[in-house]
Amino acid sequence: MAATAFGQGRCRDGYGTPGCPLTAEQATAPINPVFDPTGWKTVALDHITFQLPDYQKEAAFYVALMGWTLRSDDGKQAVLDIGNWGSVLFTQATEQRTATVHSLCFVIEPWNAAKVEAELRRRGLTPIADNDGKGFESFHVKDPDGLDLQVANGNGFARARKTPAAGRLAAPLPFESPGWKSVWLDHISYGVPNYKRTASFYTNLLGWKETYDEGSQHELLIGDVGDMIVRGGNPNSPDFGKAPQRVARIDHISYGISPWDTDGVKAELEKRGLRARVDTSTRDDIHVAAFKSYHTTTPNGYDLQISYLTHDTRLALANAVRPKAR
Repeated sequence: MAATAFGQGRCRDGYGTPGCPLTAEQATAPINPVFDPTGWKTVALDHITFQLPDYQKEAAFYVALMGWTLRSDDGKQAVLDIGNWGSVLFTQATEQRTATVHSLCFVIEPWNAAKVEAELRRRGLTPIADNDGKGFESFHVKDPDGLDLQVANGNGFARARKTPAAGRLAAPLPFESPGWKSVWLDHISYGVPNYKRTASFYTNLLGWKETYDEGSQHELLIGDVGDMIVRGGNPNSPDFGKAPQRVARIDHISYGISPWDTDGVKAELEKRGLRARVDTSTRDDIHVAAFKSYHTTTPNGYDLQISYLTHDTRLALANAVRPKAR
């Protein structure tokens, strides 16, 4: 029987404990919003950009394991489609030792470039336009933790995914495909110094919805696109800021796959020489847990998580780790 993973969130098992010394009221108390809501809605994931020491090997890995399709490779960067709902850019960065997430790009509505720019500036952000002259319009800003966030209209990769991808891989497939399809953006795991501030930024800027605030993390619904779990320090804690702050990083991304068979998925990973690390987030055995997933490591050292979640079951993780009623 596979070992179960540790519980998720420092406060999940109780408040006033060594791992979570705050009271429930202190831990979950809201902060003042970082700014007023824009009224925008996030309607699509345009793309996630990774920087990697060997982008072509990473692209071949995801095509083989996750069923992604190559749209293009210009010798410096590969564009891959995640089904019809997302795209990933794998960009060469030979100075790096491992893969990192460099930026996130989301499609928002309503879109009017002049009004979007004005609203960003009104909230103290410094938008940088990034347009292709063919209908795609966007702005880059920095989130509170320095991550490059791009907001765009729907004429970029979101539109390109409506046509078949026909790129040719430069690197050979590392193994035979298990036949999985990536059907859902289960969650982006984002570790930051102040998780309440970051959650407030994304909910008020991009219209994301809160699920629970556990005291050390907050899960946000990205419209019908997927979820983000923001983890980190609690500004309500009297010890906040006394220790060195964590470096902001998207340390892993979890994708829901289909078909799912708990033992079969593990066997397929191990057959390909990949380690399958169990993560149920609740210490339950994976066969009975409400949330079932495995972590493995990509060729460029990134933590890839795969789960059984889909759009229709997206709240299974949030409900499983939500602190019990007090």
